[in-house]
Amino acid sequence: MRAAPLVLAAALCAAAAPVEGACSVSATPVSFGVYDVFQASPTDSTGTVTYRCGNTDHHITITISSGSAGTFTPRTLRSGADTLGYNLFRNAAFTEVWGDGAGATATYFIVNPPNNQDVVLPVYARIPAGQDARAGTYGDSVVVTIEY
Repeated sequence: MRAAPLVLAAALCAAAAPVEGACSVSATPVSFGVYDVFQASPTDSTGTVTYRCGNTDHHITITISSGSAGTFTPRTLRSGADTLGYNLFRNAAFTEVWGDGAGATATYFIVNPPNNQDVVLPVYARIPAGQDARAGTYGDSVVVTIEY
């Protein structure tokens, strides 16, 4: 089994193009914009993870690390010593935390992915309402890994 890591933050980054029989992964950012501490509803955003596999006839698994928090519940955006809880989800209902499969987290798993075709997966992101946070620029980096 091989793995191609990718850095993902409140902005997602890209990896190298695939070679014959290999897979690659790239991403678009998750950007929450302004978080209003007085807003009663959560702040949501989306990003994407895109993968492409060349002539593979097996399965792939895509995982996302817990980032600077070291835990998936919740992940943590940081601005110096200040923190803001958030999470990344596989589904639009915000019920499947996208993680590494440990605990109650989900991964993306597919048998026989399409050959030489970009597959775009949405990443749903949410900051729960009601968090008391100081003004600032908050960020986190997580690692997206594709195993094939």
